Amino acid sequence: MPIIVNLDVVMAKRKMASGDLAEKIGISQANLSILKTGKAKAMRFSTLEAICKALDCQPGDILEFREQD
Repeated sequence: MPIIVNLDVVMAKRKMASGDLAEKIGISQANLSILKTGKAKAMRFSTLEAICKALDCQPGDILEFREQD
């Protein structure tokens, strides 16, 4: 998939654990794990907004587009 999820990188920079972020944004740790691994097929804008608020970042810090060969 050409959309790369860098959520784990941003979380590491902010020193935030998965459990803490999941609690702050109101989703389960299992769903957060699906987002972190890039296995999610979609993400709600409200979830993206909550992640950005909790991590004090921009959507572009989390999501990246890479052209596939």
